[in-house]
Amino acid sequence: MPSCPRCEASIDDEARYCAQCGAPQTEDAAQELDEYVQRQAEQVAGSGGGGSDGGGPDGFADMADLSDREQLWRRGCYVVGYGTVVVALTLVPAVGAFPLILAGIAILPPIRRLTAEPLGNSLKREVMVGLYAVFALIGVALLFLL
Repeated sequence: MPSCPRCEASIDDEARYCAQCGAPQTEDAAQELDEYVQRQAEQVAGSGGGGSDGGGPDGFADMADLSDREQLWRRGCYVVGYGTVVVALTLVPAVGAFPLILAGIAILPPIRRLTAEPLGNSLKREVMVGLYAVFALIGVALLFLL
């Protein structure tokens, strides 16, 4: 019975991979593993795991790939979102602060990425602005009414 060159575990004569460490035992198995790793790497790089999001200007492209208008939009969303959260945190004992915190979080660009997977695709930025407006109006109304 042959042994694995990597971990010295005994393996079957016809085994393509070592059951102990997973090392390929044949050239075909090694090539198959390399192809699998390449496909996985391309998939991760294409889906945003490698720092590049792919996609168009309304998707999740890197800042360098966006037009000036899209960069300004994204930066503005960060400023408005974080600004709203900071203001809401100063009002935390009040009931209206919590919808304001949700409003600030809703407009942040990473939230579009988080909603993309469970919903199947990302929400359009207009929808995110609508959510921001609804939560902000509810928060402001609660602040003034209560």
